Amino acid sequence: SYKDFAGSGIVHMCGGISALVGAAVVGPRQGRFAADVDQDKFVPHNVPILVLGTFILFFGWFGFNPGSSLAMKTQADAFSASMVAMNTTAGGAMGGLVVYVLEFVLTKKHSVGALCNGILAGLVGITAGCGSVEPGEAFVIGGVGGLFYMAGSALARTIKVDDPIEAFAVHGCAGFWGVLAVGLFGSEEVGGNGIFHGGENSGAQLGVQLLGALMITIWSGGFAALFFVPLKAAGLLRVSEEMQTMGLDEAKHSPRRAYSMEEVPQTKV
Repeated sequence: SYKDFAGSGIVHMCGGISALVGAAVVGPRQGRFAADVDQDKFVPHNVPILVLGTFILFFGWFGFNPGSSLAMKTQADAFSASMVAMNTTAGGAMGGLVVYVLEFVLTKKHSVGALCNGILAGLVGITAGCGSVEPGEAFVIGGVGGLFYMAGSALARTIKVDDPIEAFAVHGCAGFWGVLAVGLFGSEEVGGNGIFHGGENSGAQLGVQLLGALMITIWSGGFAALFFVPLKAAGLLRVSEEMQTMGLDEAKHSPRRAYSMEEVPQTKV
């Protein structure tokens, strides 16, 4: 049967595929991917808030994953939940490290954003198998999840899909890897049936995981298109170019500005 302990597929991959369809339908923001526009304007600019959000999500994962054990009444329940918590920590940490190091190797710059998204990709990747793999395997799964995130991010840019928070790369691609990893890792002693351990019907388990990922892609992408395409046709998805230029903080929100957009005059010290 299909295995997905805490939702790499049914939660994260579902959202990531829907995000890809939505971003493709609504189209890029004004100036995004334009040759005559400085693309640094689209880089995330509030690093402290980005780190805070990542910390909140990482902390929340310890309720999300161990909580999916659904019981804490026996010693076996407690052991299961604690193993899930350990695997969750290992996956997120390794995902962040892999992406951070590779980003530095490629760009020679320290990227906090890459570190944060790598952490989230590692967490997404380990979510499906956190209850059925060993902690050592969790490090591998989290690290590879980071690689899937980087590949998905590069793919979105290549096909010019404007995904501002990289939901497809983090949740869709790392979620797919998490579903697939259940069929590769995990021995029968810890509740797994991975093909690397030669378990009974482990090949069939891998096939079921692939089929599940395919069905999630079709279901999520199909229903997302059913919602987004009519909304675009009705003109209800994209704000006007004037509003994009002004910024939604000023055009739509109260107070009008979350932060000053005025240039700060240069002064000599």
